[in-house]
Amino acid sequence: MLILGVSCYFHDAAAALLRDGQLVAAAEEERFSRKKHDFGFPENAIEFCLRTAGIKATDLDYLVFFEKPFLKFERLLLTSMQTFPRSLKVFREAMLTWLGDKIWIRHLIQNKLGVPGEKILFSEHHLSHAASSFLCSPFEEAAILTIDGVGEWTTASIGVGKGTQVRLLKEIRFPHSLGLLYSAFTAFLGFEVNEGEYKVMGMAPYGKPRYVEKVHRLLKIGADGSLWLDTDYFAFHRSPTRAFNRKFEALFGPPRAPQSHFFTPTSGYPAYFGPRPADFDAEAARNQYYADVAASIQAVTEEVLLTMARAAYAETGLPRLVLAGGVALNSVANSRILRETPIEELFIQPAAGDGGGAVGAALYAHHCLLGKPRAFVMEHAYWGQAYGGAPVRSAVAQCGLRAEQIGDEERLVERVVDALDQGRVIGWFQGRFEWGPRALGNRSILADPRRADMKDIVNTKIKFREPYRPFAPSVLVDDAERFFDLPDAKRHYPARFMLYVVPVKDGARDKLPAITHVDGSARLQTVERELNPRYHRLIEAFGQLTGVPVLLNTSFNLKGEPIVASPADALSTFVRSGMDLLVLDDWIVQKA
Repeated sequence: MLILGVSCYFHDAAAALLRDGQLVAAAEEERFSRKKHDFGFPENAIEFCLRTAGIKATDLDYLVFFEKPFLKFERLLLTSMQTFPRSLKVFREAMLTWLGDKIWIRHLIQNKLGVPGEKILFSEHHLSHAASSFLCSPFEEAAILTIDGVGEWTTASIGVGKGTQVRLLKEIRFPHSLGLLYSAFTAFLGFEVNEGEYKVMGMAPYGKPRYVEKVHRLLKIGADGSLWLDTDYFAFHRSPTRAFNRKFEALFGPPRAPQSHFFTPTSGYPAYFGPRPADFDAEAARNQYYADVAASIQAVTEEVLLTMARAAYAETGLPRLVLAGGVALNSVANSRILRETPIEELFIQPAAGDGGGAVGAALYAHHCLLGKPRAFVMEHAYWGQAYGGAPVRSAVAQCGLRAEQIGDEERLVERVVDALDQGRVIGWFQGRFEWGPRALGNRSILADPRRADMKDIVNTKIKFREPYRPFAPSVLVDDAERFFDLPDAKRHYPARFMLYVVPVKDGARDKLPAITHVDGSARLQTVERELNPRYHRLIEAFGQLTGVPVLLNTSFNLKGEPIVASPADALSTFVRSGMDLLVLDDWIVQKA
């Protein structure tokens, strides 16, 4: 049984292929197109999935789209009519875009892939989210919580999974949305919606939640997990370009200029910002206000998520919870759910946002519609394309850089560990690229976490990011509890996927200054030998040399670009950055 899942036309288009219920391949379109958050029809990702399985599109038993386009179009049409004429732009955009390709998905798939119409199925957006987490979790039974901006009408749901069945029991409907609330503050704080939400999460620890009471004026939270937004403060339901309105600005003040540098009295002022401004103190004070707003919306978001998790437990009586939807990438909130609710175990698959809906749609069809038994658990995130052997040799031969092939893996690891210990920044490329937005040791930039200056070095040389943005630690799973407050680390699947933020232990903060955030926390990744043996060996060897089996890990990309996929992508990024060394499978590449 071959089932292809597809998601596209909002953001993070993706494809995923199942063979007899086992995931064969999954990838987001942006990795191939090199357009960040590419939302177009995922032709490249589909072609990759089919090629990996050695099949043609006509061999598929079913192709499943992750939502129902006519229901989504209905919502756009009805909500724009309700606020007409203020929603004229939304109405016009909906007509232009949806009456083109977006609504005629079945015909588009038939035309592009030659799949017969009777083989094309449709899930619902939040059912796809729910299935994407529960049906690849290790749980036989669990409560389900899905939260994002909006699907067709649903913005959040509570459900239950048992065996091969997924049922949604309660839902919140547009325009009342925790995801859209967070996105409105993302825009207010000067970041791009659907791209900058994690920047708000990173900004929050530099502030104090002084404006929680103001944020609460925008919403009401019910003990049953319900959420109501006062839409008088927002514009997302009637504008294609604005998330908030003048009433919102009257409450919170003018928005932060998107192109302005962000720094506070405690964040530092990196050299790559240029000379310090003459009004540094005044600008830092202004930015402190925005950091306090970020802290306030993050605090309220965590409060809502904790309430929803408790409501899911009350509704189902189940101590295991699976999360999905873009809001499930809020790693700080995820850790609090585990610590502060009756939930005992949590599962989140690594592509929790819309891209993950491709996996969910395929799993929903295989198990819920066709009744096939479950036999798959998403143990790791390495479902993208591998480029070993000839593609690497060809890329190296054409790059014009000094390159050496190392035939012995232990010798390669030794060379890289020595370079890390000397303070060099390494591009690390191996195996299949990761599924989801996190670099987890196959497409990573690595550095020494013991050096207090390494955060600025990596930012200055490669990322050119805001100074408040934290870097993540990759730690051997068996050593995680030495450094981080995560008891019984091995049983926590979200930690494999960098989806928890946990405290760095007091005795470890001085040892790991480059990955410890200002509030003493870190968004860790636990690494297991069986799932990524070479990356595990690298960290192990670094620990043997230094006593610290931890590496600073950040995604292998430049600011504004997707994470690299191919050797050519890696070499291009390496050349255009200040990385010192590039490892391409068993090759070490250096600049002349």
